[in-house]
Amino acid sequence: MKALFIVLTYCLGAVPFGYIFFRMSEKKDIRLFGSQSTGATNVLRLKGWKYAAPVVVFDVCKAALPVWLALELFDDRRVALASAFMAVLGHCFPVFLRFRGGKGVSTAMGSYAVLAPLPFGLSLAIFVGVIAWTRYVSLGSLLATFSFPALALVIERDRELALVGLAVFLLIALRHAGNIRRLCRGQERKFGQRMEVKR
Repeated sequence: MKALFIVLTYCLGAVPFGYIFFRMSEKKDIRLFGSQSTGATNVLRLKGWKYAAPVVVFDVCKAALPVWLALELFDDRRVALASAFMAVLGHCFPVFLRFRGGKGVSTAMGSYAVLAPLPFGLSLAIFVGVIAWTRYVSLGSLLATFSFPALALVIERDRELALVGLAVFLLIALRHAGNIRRLCRGQERKFGQRMEVKR
């Protein structure tokens, strides 16, 4: 039962809401535009907040809900930790889109909000602060998800959560490889810059 739940969490995480919303609006594959990601940041650049906001909500909830259910249903916190990782894995590498999905930040934050509210709140503050200071969403995402394992270890003294957080960060860093290269070259797009969808 536990293994099935974890697999189903991957499947829920793999539901590409950014892809779905963009497809409904433009009849096109969002992965052909912008950063080629199905995540909310790419939706924001291409379609604005009207479309990006619900994508954020759904991407957060598709991790938060199964992690919360795991804590409620099973007397084993490791199921919730495994579910947290699998939700992010599903978002980044969705079986429904031939394993080309988003970058996992909103989904990670959804699971962290349930597992460790205080470290989550602090990492969220880092996310917002870095974006406000630099206007780079990718940099805020990387620093926030990098900080979470350390915060979980220091505040919660939870080594297993810290290890899961580190694994999630490595996964997110892998998906941000292109962003990291552009940041190093000074070519990364800043928050608020819109892009046109070619008709």
